[in-house]
Amino acid sequence: MRDLKIPDQRHPEKAHRKDNAQPKKPAWIRVKAPTSQGYRDTHKIMREHKLVTVCEEAGCPNAGECWSQGHATMMIMGEICTRGCTFCNVATGKPQNLDAFEPGRVADAVQKLGLKHVVITSVDRDDLDDGGAEHFAQTIRAVRHRSPDTTIEVLTPDFLKCGPDALETVVAAKPDVFNHNLETVPGLYHEVRPGARYFHSLRLLQRVKEIDPSMFTKSGIMVGLGEERAQVLQVMDDMRSADIDFLTIGQYLQPTPKHHAVDRFVTPDEFKSYEQAAYGKNFLMVSATPLTRSSYHAGDDFAQLRAARNKKLGLA
Repeated sequence: MRDLKIPDQRHPEKAHRKDNAQPKKPAWIRVKAPTSQGYRDTHKIMREHKLVTVCEEAGCPNAGECWSQGHATMMIMGEICTRGCTFCNVATGKPQNLDAFEPGRVADAVQKLGLKHVVITSVDRDDLDDGGAEHFAQTIRAVRHRSPDTTIEVLTPDFLKCGPDALETVVAAKPDVFNHNLETVPGLYHEVRPGARYFHSLRLLQRVKEIDPSMFTKSGIMVGLGEERAQVLQVMDDMRSADIDFLTIGQYLQPTPKHHAVDRFVTPDEFKSYEQAAYGKNFLMVSATPLTRSSYHAGDDFAQLRAARNKKLGLA
């Protein structure tokens, strides 16, 4: 492990941020509180298996809908991140050691939930030499062993401080979809993702295709952070240059007054316009709505993604 000087406390950097007023959400962004039995059943399984979910840690607005259907996004390697992105509600600090039994517990939960498609993500782990790549691979293999018919989507960190072997380790484990979010336009990285590098993230996704051309790649951005339309269109072009198959675009929602301010709420019509522009740039699959998140309807989207590729190849 690297000897990084990471504060051993939760959200230490947020205490020094200025308060940003949280604007009232428009009608199209509001969701109902979760009350269904399905939601409670999913919650129980997550607790029984001692698993962390990004749905809870990031305060996803779709958690009620997804969990009612048993669709929870597993967040491996703990609940404390080594980065301090200003949009994210996941705790920042010094993580605990990896749990060697976690891959097996994830596999057990996937089997118990009967998932046909699972999304596995993680915190950033800059304290690990491989950024947690082998832990991702072990989790993929455990799920494959326990639920061989389940398709697997990973949403990984950028492995910025690791060598090329980290990415190769994850790709070699053969997830069905490799997702890494660019999150925003490059001009906002210094404010929104200060620990990340735009072109490194773009190159990461490009390398996935170079290593395994058959693997689906996916990336997403948030809007409403202060970006301009022309910048979003340029990100689309950059993604297509990296041969990314699937684009997601969703509204940024400010978790607390200490987080990056919402610049504006993008209208549903603007999201539709982004979707049309993206399909015009030949993405295989696009999800662009105010409530779109990386793992929202991921299973249904994967089926459409696979169908779109087959059609393009003349196999439909």
